[in-house]
Amino acid sequence: MTGRAGAAAEREGGSAIGVLVVDDDFRVAQVHAGFVAGLPGFAVTGLAHTAAEARSMAAELAPDLVLLDVYLPDEPGLALLPELAADVIMATAAADPGTVREALAGGALHYLVKPFTAAALGERLTAYARYRAALDGADELSQAALDGALRALYAPLHAEPSAPKGQSPVTARLIAEALRAADEPRSAAEVADLVGISRATAQRYLAGLAQSGRVVVTLRYGATGRPEHQYAWSPR
Repeated sequence: MTGRAGAAAEREGGSAIGVLVVDDDFRVAQVHAGFVAGLPGFAVTGLAHTAAEARSMAAELAPDLVLLDVYLPDEPGLALLPELAADVIMATAAADPGTVREALAGGALHYLVKPFTAAALGERLTAYARYRAALDGADELSQAALDGALRALYAPLHAEPSAPKGQSPVTARLIAEALRAADEPRSAAEVADLVGISRATAQRYLAGLAQSGRVVVTLRYGATGRPEHQYAWSPR
């Protein structure tokens, strides 16, 4: 899927996060694109196999995220980092410490060493989606919200929440599952409706999860102009 065909697919995805896959190996690029396409909330905008193609397609398609290989036939993928107006996750066989340091210093958010599984990429992409949601949820971030966004980006996703003393682990798990399944941050009232508990109970559990770093708290301003807390899952 390349060029305008890839862009059309992204448009069909509505608010999906658009991903440009850059890899010199056509078959590997197709595999990685399949991994991306199989993850809800993401769409492949295009496939590029050279640095020149990646540069051109990034300018034309304006992806949100680029999966970038280091080994490209015309110039190293790392040379593209200062030019890409998109977030970058490295997806490459280059595993030497110098290259890793250069990629991260150049602005790459994550580094995946090939070969990797769909689950490994899916975990990074899901974390990236939560990171984006946390950053996009407010005009200005508090330190706590910023810390939560970074935890969302770098923390593993498989840990189960533990309930504070005096709270039910079953209720904590139901709230965690409701937030995980949500496609956008939810208010305490919305979480209460989803789980079938009172708003006060939802707020109490959400506060505990926020304190432990399991949820990111942002503010939403309603029609009255009064801010309302919103919660998004950010497992450590």
